[in-house]
Amino acid sequence: MRRILVTGAKGQLGSDVIQALKETGYQPLGVDRQQMDLTHLQEIKKVLTMLNPDAIIHCGAYTAVDQAEIERETCYQINAEATKALATYAAERAIPFIYLSTDYVFDGTKEGEYVETDQPNPINVYGASKLKGEHHVQNLLDKYFIVRISWVFGVKGNNFVKTMLRLSEQHHELNVISDQVGSPTATADLAPLLINMLKSDKYGIYHVTNEGFCSWADFAKEIFHVHGVETKINPITTCQFQAKAARPMNSKMSKNKLVEAGFIPLPPWQKSLENWRIADDKLRTK
Repeated sequence: MRRILVTGAKGQLGSDVIQALKETGYQPLGVDRQQMDLTHLQEIKKVLTMLNPDAIIHCGAYTAVDQAEIERETCYQINAEATKALATYAAERAIPFIYLSTDYVFDGTKEGEYVETDQPNPINVYGASKLKGEHHVQNLLDKYFIVRISWVFGVKGNNFVKTMLRLSEQHHELNVISDQVGSPTATADLAPLLINMLKSDKYGIYHVTNEGFCSWADFAKEIFHVHGVETKINPITTCQFQAKAARPMNSKMSKNKLVEAGFIPLPPWQKSLENWRIADDKLRTK
């Protein structure tokens, strides 16, 4: 197993997966929208046949949660139908497949941490489309990893960390939601773990985030602390924010299964946020 197809290769996770594959001696076959449009199933099949990968890490996705409420069909095409096409190819060739899913497959009403066997119940289009993708993977494949992640941040692409830093340059105060709780996930930590999974045969569904829980407001405060920013955070409720798409109030996910399978859990999110700042500074000074 040498040639690994990575979808969404220019995104914040895909770019880190490409780098991690190179560092561990694999040959990454990175494709993004320009090379393989996930809304065109025939194009997906054509590119897969041409590249003939030994495994697939499917990072590509429609992730605009609020916009998905309007662009429902496109969201399902990318997150469900494209996943089905990729999984079908992997099944025909009996190659390993990693599908990146989300905490948004849950409704957020559980007390405590979600485990992998909890019944999903998405409350927005994005979460429902990702759950449909999960079902395709489970129905078609034996050699699969479904990896549920949340609150993703990387040096490349758009994310909450970059949004907060950008807004802090324009405002002295920011209103940030304080009643949704979950865990940030650093792509720099996640990417090597995905490769370790690929090397194993411990297939199944896993919850993977950095250690520790926080609210979005707590996350924002730590972002500003790490970067020496003095912008004030005003905690607000989900109702006050009035987003188009509903979000789960509780996105806490247990990583016990990950540890029991012998995988090393990701470090505390605060430490990874500090590492993000260092990596971002290096990228800016290049």
